[in-house]
Amino acid sequence: MTSTSGVHDASRSDEASWLKVLAKYRQPNSGRSALELAVTAIPFVVLWTLAVSAVWHEMWWGMILTVPAAAFLLRLFMIQHDCGHGSFFGRRGLDDWTGRTIGVLTLTPYDYWRRAHAEHHASAGNLDERGIGDITTLTIDEYEALSRWSRLGYRLYRHPLVMFGVGPAWLFLIKQRLPFGMFRSGYLPWASTIATNVAVAVLIGAMIWITGLLPFLTVHLPITLMAAAAGVWLFYVQHQFEETHWSKKPEWQFQTAALHGASHYDLPFPLKWITGNIGIHHIHHLSSRVPFYRLPEVLRDHPELAGLGRITLWQSFRCVRLTLWDERNARLVSFKEAAKRLG
Repeated sequence: MTSTSGVHDASRSDEASWLKVLAKYRQPNSGRSALELAVTAIPFVVLWTLAVSAVWHEMWWGMILTVPAAAFLLRLFMIQHDCGHGSFFGRRGLDDWTGRTIGVLTLTPYDYWRRAHAEHHASAGNLDERGIGDITTLTIDEYEALSRWSRLGYRLYRHPLVMFGVGPAWLFLIKQRLPFGMFRSGYLPWASTIATNVAVAVLIGAMIWITGLLPFLTVHLPITLMAAAAGVWLFYVQHQFEETHWSKKPEWQFQTAALHGASHYDLPFPLKWITGNIGIHHIHHLSSRVPFYRLPEVLRDHPELAGLGRITLWQSFRCVRLTLWDERNARLVSFKEAAKRLG
């Protein structure tokens, strides 16, 4: 009879072998990357200009254009995300300055975000290292140990209106203006944040001077908030699904956490394109240097990976109710399910 530890060791060996398999997909194509940037940035600028022009001429139907403009702003963030991993152009300097430039539009200080996001990748699924770049998630026992007011605070934090409404606005408009939590990370996160803030202020001032305050706010604020809400939703669904993987050391292993702790958010093709294939998140976590436009190649060549953590668009809406980690059963549960367990 095979021992349990032997099964786990074999499984980890198989998971580790995927790193070698994915190595051949890590090389970006500079021409393809430049094209992806162009077909994202140009439509965003055109849609933004048309929307502002329509509102300036009191043609309020132009507000409809803020929806696709927000979608292209979200895609710009996905390109910035790849730059942070050094996987977009594959040249550190070019990736960094592309990411910093896009960060002015996405209100995301590039070097600050890149440092926090790298910590997220290094510790995702590790119950001992929560809190950096994560959606705050408590275990049932941790929640039970809270005071009544602290429980209420956690419930409010996990409420959809806060998580996908107030939260994105707070994160992108306010929180990212200062790199709190990076006091020991050197000067770069602070320099990045200050430089981004100055650049954002200059850009906003110029756009208001050109368009006027009301057209700018009427168009740009909804675009920013919709893109921010969509970004937070994607990040949420990528890790907050019922069969996700969390564990403590020494059981926690990077490969296992990557393949089983991140979802394969199987979206319809138009949404896959606009989100930069970020739904193929388990592959991204296992090998973050694979450019986003090569992730579908991995699933095409290795279809056995497609079923891991797969959730559809419809199934993803049910993930909102999952709020606590049940350590006994190794899965996310709702407040209602947790209450039944607590009696």
